[in-house]
Amino acid sequence: MGSLIETVVDGYHDLFTNRRDARVDGWLFMDSPWPTFFICVSYVLIVKVIGPQYMTNRPPFQLRNILVAYNAFQVVFSAWIFYEFGMGGWFRGYSYRCQPVDYSQNPMAIRMTHASWWYYFSKFTEFFDTFFFVLHKKFEHVSTLHVIHHGCMPMSVWFGVKFTPGGHSTFFGLINSFVHIVMYAYYMLAAMGPRYRRYIWWKKYLTNFQMVQFIMIFSHAFQLCFTECKYPRAFMWWIGGHAVMFFFLFSNFYVKAYFKGAAKAKEYANGFSRFSSYNGYANGNISNGTTKLLNGHANGHANGHANGHANGHANGHANGHANGHANGHANGHANGHANGHANGHANGVHSEENNGYVPQAPASPSFSTRARRLMCMNVDAAMD
Repeated sequence: MGSLIETVVDGYHDLFTNRRDARVDGWLFMDSPWPTFFICVSYVLIVKVIGPQYMTNRPPFQLRNILVAYNAFQVVFSAWIFYEFGMGGWFRGYSYRCQPVDYSQNPMAIRMTHASWWYYFSKFTEFFDTFFFVLHKKFEHVSTLHVIHHGCMPMSVWFGVKFTPGGHSTFFGLINSFVHIVMYAYYMLAAMGPRYRRYIWWKKYLTNFQMVQFIMIFSHAFQLCFTECKYPRAFMWWIGGHAVMFFFLFSNFYVKAYFKGAAKAKEYANGFSRFSSYNGYANGNISNGTTKLLNGHANGHANGHANGHANGHANGHANGHANGHANGHANGHANGHANGHANGHANGVHSEENNGYVPQAPASPSFSTRARRLMCMNVDAAMD
């Protein structure tokens, strides 16, 4: 057991002392992997446990101005890192086929080393993406993909800066920093409010852009399998493996967000349009019921008028003969008009009731208003 522990300690000392790049000695977090490791673990605990518990009984924070400023900073910061990677080698003669690490004190090599460290440091500033999600109580955005991507990147890049701060694998930092320029520009426009939403129609293509990034990175890394190059192959597998993992994680997210999500939305729309109870309400209750109501009103009015006229004439004639020829005409006319109106109204109401029309109180709304209310009520009931 003692010999095993001694072997592990000797291996650790050999790796982190004898194989390190001495140029980064004394740089922030570079002397040991443990500070970076504990920061990454703390990040996961904060965004998955501590943060959600803290926000449970609190309203979401309003951070629009802070978000705009943060994303604007990330755009500028990413653009500067991209420029430094380019001027440190990729715009000035680096080979895209095979590029060994220059461990000398050459100014361009030192510039690339500094660019690599700043890229490593930028992985910590990106933690605030998740912190803002938690403060907004958008816990659904703190997905497994999101936490894995942000949580392991500082640790992964630390090894690159510690052992190979330059050369072939810095292509990863070059491409990734360029993607972040575009990504944070999108986030900045989104944070600026609804007025700017028309400028971010390309959200779907941003995920495509990120997946293309990973294809470029693992294709560039794995070409060393077919090329003799004085570059540590362990980092070829390390960088290439990360790119493959993130490609499949982002692909899975893309399929769920834009294919399965779109299919569910389409299915819901088609199902709602074929919803039998809704169509039954529309075709049966609204259209047919309204037709019956109109027919009842028309028939009642017509029958009432006809019956009133007939009864008035008959009563007038009878009363006229009873009261005498002189008074008959006057009384017949008066009584006929009065009785005709009364009887006609009574008979009309009775006829209308027989034909499906229910009379309303004088203070009730008009027929057209009641019909509109009926239709609106039925549609709302069906949709509920």
